[in-house]
Amino acid sequence: MSLLLRHMPEKENLTMDDYGYVTVQELTKKLDISKGALDWIVDNNNKKRYSYNEKKTKIRANQGHSIEVIIEMDKVTDIDELFHGTIEKHLKSIKKDGLLKMKRQHVHMSGDKDTAVDVGKRHVRNYRDKLLLLVIHIKKMREDGYKIYKSANGVYLTEHVPPRYISITFEDHKI
Repeated sequence: MSLLLRHMPEKENLTMDDYGYVTVQELTKKLDISKGALDWIVDNNNKKRYSYNEKKTKIRANQGHSIEVIIEMDKVTDIDELFHGTIEKHLKSIKKDGLLKMKRQHVHMSGDKDTAVDVGKRHVRNYRDKLLLLVIHIKKMREDGYKIYKSANGVYLTEHVPPRYISITFEDHKI
C-alpha cells in the first residue's frame, strides 16, 4: 500500500489526484481487501502514514512521496530544534551537503529524540554501524528563510538542511 500511495500508483493503474488521493473503492479492489481492513490499517499504522478525506471516500499517504503530489501541511513557527536519526557512514556526506531529500519530496525530521533514534535504527545493518542522532537547529533555519512544515502524521519536513544547522548529539550507541 505504501508503494502504491507514495511511489508507484501506476504499478496497479491507480488514478491519483494532484493531492495524492485515490478512491477507497479502487484501492480496496486493487489490494483485494475489505473497507474494514483498510480502516484497520489507517487506524493502527504506528507511523500514521495514511489518511482519508472528510467523507472517507478517498485515501492517501500523508508524506514520504517520491512522486509529485500536493500535501497540505502546517508551517512550523514555534519549535527551536528537531532531530534526525542516521548512521555514521552517512556522516561525511552530511557534513559536506547536509540532509538532502534524495528521491523524496522533503527531508524528514522528528520532534523527539526517541522517534529519530527509531528511524535511524532502520539504517543499522550490522554491529559496525554506529547510530547518530542529529539535532537540527530549526529556529536558525527559519530566521535564515527556510520553511519547515509539519505533516498530518507529525513528521517535520523541509526541502534541505544545510550542514551549518546540524549538530551531532550521540554517535557511540551500537545496536
